[in-house]
Amino acid sequence: MKPAPAHSADQAITVGATAVAVTEAVPASVEAKQATVISSRILAQIKKIHVRAGDSVRTGELLVELEKSDLEAKAQQAAEQVRGVSARLREARQSLDRITELYQRKLVARAELDRARANFDSLTAELAGARQAGEEAEAALAFSEIRAPIDGRVVDRFAEPGETASPGAKLLSLYNPLTLRVEAQVREQLALALELGQGLLVDIPSLNKTVDAVIEERVPAADPGSRSFLIKARVQYDKDMLPGMYARMLVPAGTEQQLLIPADRVVEVGQLNLLWVLENGQAYRRFVRVGKSLGDQVEVLAGLNPGEQVLPRQ
Repeated sequence: MKPAPAHSADQAITVGATAVAVTEAVPASVEAKQATVISSRILAQIKKIHVRAGDSVRTGELLVELEKSDLEAKAQQAAEQVRGVSARLREARQSLDRITELYQRKLVARAELDRARANFDSLTAELAGARQAGEEAEAALAFSEIRAPIDGRVVDRFAEPGETASPGAKLLSLYNPLTLRVEAQVREQLALALELGQGLLVDIPSLNKTVDAVIEERVPAADPGSRSFLIKARVQYDKDMLPGMYARMLVPAGTEQQLLIPADRVVEVGQLNLLWVLENGQAYRRFVRVGKSLGDQVEVLAGLNPGEQVLPRQ
């Protein structure tokens, strides 16, 4: 190729290899550190559900009301039982006191005293049992109102009023949006170099955002199938970020040598890229393959070697 007229060497820049930190994009997902499933502890019909998916709730807020007429009746019955046994126990105490006094004056037999004491002890035990039953009835009544255990957001609603809630069957699911983090299976060669508290970047493609993250946990056992470790990194609160979103954890992967030149020295010709190289005082056109842009510089992947001189556009 015929060279262009000679250029002054002070217009050329000498290309050098630069060590640049590189990262490996690891598929990840957004998860909530604090999440819970709401279920009933008793078998009862659902009367009301006060929230739906997407609603925000506070700790202690009433979420679900269960039918409680039967529970209220049992609690009332238990309370009446306690009152009845308490009255009989007071009478037994008075009787025991009288018989004890008479026995001390040797006016009644020992057997009479023993019967009075046995009756008193029996009623004492019966009162304890009645009180225990009353506490259980009150606890069951309290279970008819299901309240939020954490501040958070409702993810999903699995039941509707009129249905029967069974013990352990899920009714709602909640998560705390302030505790979101990103979890990824990182290959062991990279994972073992990571440390707790280390910062890194996380890319959220659906939001077109790259956010800062801090490693807070590395599960101390590798997955034998993939030879990778589960890495969990905390991210700052973002109202648009939701559990289950796809993410890419940008894990540090050492450095690599890159050839960087000013982007304004590359000429685009259709889908090709070329630049002018100074050789023996002459400018020669050369086609190159470029990579990603880094600020006002661009990476040259092929067609240029370290030590060569690049001229401005012709």
